[in-house]
Amino acid sequence: MLSTRQIDRYRSQGFIVVEDVLARDVIGELRAVTDGFVERSRALRESDDVFDLEPGHTPEKPRLRRLKSPASHHPAYARALRHPKILDIVAQLIGSGIRYNGDKLNMKCAGFGSPVQWHQDWAYYPHTNDDLLAVGVALDDMTVENGCPVMIPRSHLGPVLDHHQNGVFIGAVTDPRFRPEPVVATEVRAGGVTIHHVRTVHGSEPNRSDRQRRLLLFQYCALDAFPLLGVTDWDAFNACVLRGEPTCEFRAEAVPVRIPRLYAEGGGSIYDVQSLLERPFFERTNR
Repeated sequence: MLSTRQIDRYRSQGFIVVEDVLARDVIGELRAVTDGFVERSRALRESDDVFDLEPGHTPEKPRLRRLKSPASHHPAYARALRHPKILDIVAQLIGSGIRYNGDKLNMKCAGFGSPVQWHQDWAYYPHTNDDLLAVGVALDDMTVENGCPVMIPRSHLGPVLDHHQNGVFIGAVTDPRFRPEPVVATEVRAGGVTIHHVRTVHGSEPNRSDRQRRLLLFQYCALDAFPLLGVTDWDAFNACVLRGEPTCEFRAEAVPVRIPRLYAEGGGSIYDVQSLLERPFFERTNR
């Protein structure tokens, strides 16, 4: 459980780091399962609905940068998504009723690993209120050198920055007034978690170390936060409820919103969309 100081820091800064949330055996299982998916990726020549491959991926040197919706593809990830210690922490920040609205496993292999440009998650999926957050479970020790997430404190209290380029959604901050400062690195040991508010500006640099960095990300929202882009499948929407009972009553708050339309042509994952950015903040490494 979080202390009052940690809760206050999350509310004032827009993110926190919590060490030693998941036990060593849980992390060991998640690592082993992830290694299995990396092995499976050797057979692929291009990204698909499950695997997002780095440029330069080969069967001999597999470079998997994202596993899409991992909780749908292995029970170990599904258990982590629903882990009571994680949900107890989330409940302290957004309330007892919890729904999840996405998950992914982002990987930065040693010596390369695609960067993630500055962005706000809120720009991708605005809701009727902003009681949404992302929990990042560190499967490896995360440091500045291997590309830990970096955050801009108090940015969740400001505007929704423009994420469009030439009239289309590009998935990264393009506002010419944006200055990424100050920047705080969320270094954390394996088994710990990072937590950031849905409006916090964040990103990550390439992995410039000889150690891999695997981060399992779970997106959670308050039960009464409804997506502004609409619900297309009511049963699937309610199936994402983790705590509490499904409701058809949403809570609307006066929060700033930009609708992410239209998506850039050829865009897929955040890496694909951001690769079209004309002036990226973080450059890829060619190692």
